[in-house]
Amino acid sequence: MSTVTPLFASGRSRTERRLAWLPVPPDEIDGLPTGLEYARWDGRGDYPTDPSRVAFYAAPLTTDTPVIVRPLPHMSGLQVIQALSAGVDYLLPHVRPGVLLCNARGVHDASTAEMALTLTLASLRGVPDFVRNQATGRWYGGIRPSLFGATVLIVGYGSIGAAIEDRLRPFGCRVIRVASRARWEAGGTIHSPSDLGILLPQADVVVLSVPLTERTRHLADAGFLGSMKDGALLVNVARGAVVDTDALLAEVGKGRLSAALDVTDPEPLPVGHPLWTAPGVLISPHAGAFTTAMLPHVKQLLGSQLRRFAEGRRLHNVVPAISLAG
Repeated sequence: MSTVTPLFASGRSRTERRLAWLPVPPDEIDGLPTGLEYARWDGRGDYPTDPSRVAFYAAPLTTDTPVIVRPLPHMSGLQVIQALSAGVDYLLPHVRPGVLLCNARGVHDASTAEMALTLTLASLRGVPDFVRNQATGRWYGGIRPSLFGATVLIVGYGSIGAAIEDRLRPFGCRVIRVASRARWEAGGTIHSPSDLGILLPQADVVVLSVPLTERTRHLADAGFLGSMKDGALLVNVARGAVVDTDALLAEVGKGRLSAALDVTDPEPLPVGHPLWTAPGVLISPHAGAFTTAMLPHVKQLLGSQLRRFAEGRRLHNVVPAISLAG
């Protein structure tokens, strides 16, 4: 009879169950294994238990990095960090050797794709101007660009990029896809980043949905932005540092490009920063993932991961060791 060697050996007494910190009430997660102990910590207030006992840490539902990483130095028995974001760049410097880091790939696809579409439509159709005009009682419309017939370039064709494409298709636009490597999938060709020089001048809208790595930091630099056609829109639902803020300010300041940003660099954007008042820039406060669609997916992911953890099986969405090593 074969046996399964657990991936996560405890090292504690047989009577002491391993502890998991969760950002939501444990009784709201279906199918939690009984072999673990649970405590809720949503990032606010005192710690619910001694952090050194925590073996599985599911991060709070916030974009506030200091809150997320605050207990990590005290978690001497930690085995798994379950991030609740698709990107984990902010966590990498804080993960000790031997600790498994998992991301939340797939959890935020729908919500982030909705935000990308919302920012695109709002910017193209002039909704920020309508809001300002409403405040002053000014009735003014004018001709605005449409998604119909437009060319949209998605830079970063992972699960979020695919979800963005799904929502763009009904609008009658042409979608071009770029991922880390060239390949063919259903729907046509996926280009490599080496093709950006040819593709950027074709695009009326460029949507960024790449993870932040050393290769993608300031991907949208002066050269990238300079290759975009006059009047094009840049939409960023990735990470703020994917865009060179100074280069973007130079382009929107000339009125050559416009931008819709769910993320910024720096973030949070300080009071008085020139992006706030830059012409043609729409800013949302890193709100793309935070909708009612998020929580059911978060609970489903946590339930699945905790069952695997308790049974010693391989977890989903493990961040490769090469990423942790930088």
